[in-house]
Amino acid sequence: MSEAIETQAPTASAASAVKGMKKNGKQWHDNKSAFRPRANQSSFEKRTAERTALMAVKAKEKELKDVKVAVKQAQVDRIRTKRAAKEERERFAKMEEKMHKKRVERLKRREKRNKMLKS
Repeated sequence: MSEAIETQAPTASAASAVKGMKKNGKQWHDNKSAFRPRANQSSFEKRTAERTALMAVKAKEKELKDVKVAVKQAQVDRIRTKRAAKEERERFAKMEEKMHKKRVERLKRREKRNKMLKS
């Protein structure tokens, strides 16, 4: 009969968790550990290595962001020049309706020369 009934003893971790009653009576609070101010400190070399790695990551992010902004700006510039050329074509087409074609061509050349002098 003693072989049939086997009781299992509580494990060591469960036994070590219960350390008796707290003096203040607040058993629902966790037990505090000793104050060790240098426990979570890392060495100076490790901190400098982490700092340089972080700076490298930030530099790479900034570079990628600058490339993205440059691409966007180039696209905006292309659109602006395209619109300006379209407006100029429309203006000259309107002038051609009123004036002779050769005179319009001559005005175009003069305007281009003036633009070159101004810029």
